[in-house]
Amino acid sequence: MPIATSEALPRQASFLVESVRSRRRSWTLLRQFSQAVAILACALTSYYLISHFLVQSVRVVGMSMVPALQDSQFYLLNRWVLHFRPPQRTEIVVLKDPLDGGFAVKRVVAVAGDSVYLSDGDVYINGTKLKEQYLPAGTPTFTSSDAKTQLFKCQPGQYFVMGDNRSNSLDSRTYGPVPRQNILGLIIR
Repeated sequence: MPIATSEALPRQASFLVESVRSRRRSWTLLRQFSQAVAILACALTSYYLISHFLVQSVRVVGMSMVPALQDSQFYLLNRWVLHFRPPQRTEIVVLKDPLDGGFAVKRVVAVAGDSVYLSDGDVYINGTKLKEQYLPAGTPTFTSSDAKTQLFKCQPGQYFVMGDNRSNSLDSRTYGPVPRQNILGLIIR
């Protein structure tokens, strides 16, 4: 049986110490990597939940909401509030456009149960002429067709929406009242 010399023992001990240190470094790196992955997963999950259920940044594309909202400007979309209450008249909302499935920004003009009558450049809600302080004075609202008048009725869960730039907006005058599930949230200015 070979006897270890005094020089061989320190080499074996040194090798064992280095082996233990190497394993510790590996475990430390592995632990740091798993912590980084966990933090990244939490961040992505938080971003997804916040942007889909609470608040989201949106960019207005187009001129249909001028003068209230400008083309190419960024605004916040409050998605949370509509989980607790329905959209109200005069609120600006983001909706899924019924014509092309894209997103549009419009103002709620009438809610469920309301009738909307367009005649001679004026808007009537339930027989009363609508006062629209958010529009420049004298802004006419014409029908989307060659007809002089249009009448719409908002059924339960439907909303009549229009762009503030009435001469440059495809809205409920074209596609009729939109269902509640098409409205994603309210614009915060």
